[in-house]
Amino acid sequence: MPPHLSADRPAAQPPGRGSVDALITQARRLKGDVDAVRRDTPSDGSDPQERWQRALYDLALHQLDDLDEHLGQLRDGPPPAPAGTPAPPRPDSLLSRVGSAEWNLLTDEAYWSGELYQILGRDPSAAPLTLDELPSVVLDEDRRGLTAMVTDCLVDAKPIDGEFRIVRPDGEARTVHMMGEPVLDPDGSTSSMWAVLRDVSELRRSQRAVSETRDSLQRHRAHTEHRLAVELQEAVLPPWRGSLRLPHQGPETLDLAARCLRSSTSAMIGGDWYDALELADGETLLSVGDLTGHGVGVASGMAALLGAVRGMAMAGTQPGQLMSWLNQLLDATVEPALGSAVCCRYRPDTRTLTWAQAGHPAPLLYRDGTGRRLNAPDGVLLGATSGAVYAQAEETLQVGDLLLLHTDGLVPGHSAADSVNLLLDLGPRLGEAGTAQDCARLVVDEFGESEREDDACVLVARVTY
Repeated sequence: MPPHLSADRPAAQPPGRGSVDALITQARRLKGDVDAVRRDTPSDGSDPQERWQRALYDLALHQLDDLDEHLGQLRDGPPPAPAGTPAPPRPDSLLSRVGSAEWNLLTDEAYWSGELYQILGRDPSAAPLTLDELPSVVLDEDRRGLTAMVTDCLVDAKPIDGEFRIVRPDGEARTVHMMGEPVLDPDGSTSSMWAVLRDVSELRRSQRAVSETRDSLQRHRAHTEHRLAVELQEAVLPPWRGSLRLPHQGPETLDLAARCLRSSTSAMIGGDWYDALELADGETLLSVGDLTGHGVGVASGMAALLGAVRGMAMAGTQPGQLMSWLNQLLDATVEPALGSAVCCRYRPDTRTLTWAQAGHPAPLLYRDGTGRRLNAPDGVLLGATSGAVYAQAEETLQVGDLLLLHTDGLVPGHSAADSVNLLLDLGPRLGEAGTAQDCARLVVDEFGESEREDDACVLVARVTY
């Protein structure tokens, strides 16, 4: 068959044989180097990262094989064939994965190379399929895409570049990549269409293996990171499973309970915390906070922040000054971070609550079944600005009062103002609850089942004496 003449551009001149041989040598040398590294990489199949690395090596070797194949075809040119007879495939060569075809629209003749017969698994003595017959060997779900590509090529003179799956007579499915162009008459009409079809089944299989092992590795890493973050958080936060009271000070003055609610949309753990600590002077530290971000690094930062809060509180630092030093600590960290917090000191002999906040929801106070939000002293987010000053506020509590501290997102799907109103609406029910644990359970039952994008914590303290 005479060479193709495309009306839209002249044929490219082939490179010299010597330059192609040099490229083939380089490609084979690189393939040998990659294969050597692959053999030296141990893998028993148990480590997801090793499986991912092995799959990438296999894919690289497969692509280098294809490069060697294409360069060899460029050097050797198409095999000779008698007129009207498809060229026999070379079964020992990787060239058997690349075939060519031309369909003449004027004479309704078709030409297939021997390699294309082998790709499609058809008898080389049979007549090549016409464009109308070609979809008969294509999977049902891919026929529409092939038809659209061919129609665009013949009608609008658009190049073909796409993939479809075929079913060979023996039932084996193969993936074929097709590239083609229309051949135009001098008047600009399409006289024929030529195409190069490449069997990319093994390449796609290797790519799927890489993708699957990469996904497995990512899931393994995410699971490991989540487990480490959970273990770190559980090691730091008080493991309250019931209504616990602070010991050592004779009659218990506060009934305490807390819960941490996990995100339902993210596997990564956040930086939320709650804490209660009996201090050396007999006062009680109550705090909740949130460090922005997710993952092991954030959980580690939260642990460091909570340790600083405990240390400064134990040393007698008042909440306003504590927030200022905490802000300096975050401002000095290598990794920039933002955080919010509420810190309270409760003095049982006077039932005085002294507290400060840093860009955080204020505590809610419930008395006789009615709740209100405490007026917040000035305080910006931790880490937002250097040298920030944090004010303090005081509140005198009564026996039976309930204090509720929480982090953002406790009531998912609502603004901060609406969340506060919904929590305050629980006042009558919280007033009827017997213990702090009952109150915490009531809050979780009300809002814990909703889909939430972030973690949240709630800390409940009831004045008992």
